[in-house]
Amino acid sequence: MIVHCAIGIVPSSVVLTGFQVMSRVFLTWAVTHSVREVQSEDSVLLFVAAWTVTEIIRYSFYTFSLLNHLPYLIKWARYTFFIVLYPMGVSGELLTIYAALPHVQKMGLYSVTLPNKYNFSFDYHAFLILVMISYIPLFPQLYFHMIRQRKKVLGHAGDYSKVE
Repeated sequence: MIVHCAIGIVPSSVVLTGFQVMSRVFLTWAVTHSVREVQSEDSVLLFVAAWTVTEIIRYSFYTFSLLNHLPYLIKWARYTFFIVLYPMGVSGELLTIYAALPHVQKMGLYSVTLPNKYNFSFDYHAFLILVMISYIPLFPQLYFHMIRQRKKVLGHAGDYSKVE
């Protein structure tokens, strides 16, 4: 995905795509895989379903765009479904991290305590809380960016009945 952006196959920001890929790897590996107790949470299904539908729409959009035959329905889906899918995915992600917190704290997962030969400490539990807090400024920025993109690409409500 990042390589596709870097070489220009898809017109997305390498930085934003990199951030998205890394956050998905983090949530999949460092939270869901590492804390087995959360794997059966409904929140995992929530974010995985949102990610899956999002990627099906995104790559259908990119594929048809590359073929120079983009059906309006796919363009509309690309710039409309995020309205529900983005909050759904973020909710699933946050609920999963939240469900992992007590287990991470109890196990001391990925935490490094003092004293040690590097004179360094890291509290993974606190880190996860900071990750959750980071959603507060980041989510609205990214969500409203997509709202602006939607308006730019699809235009006003009266234009939604167009067929290409």
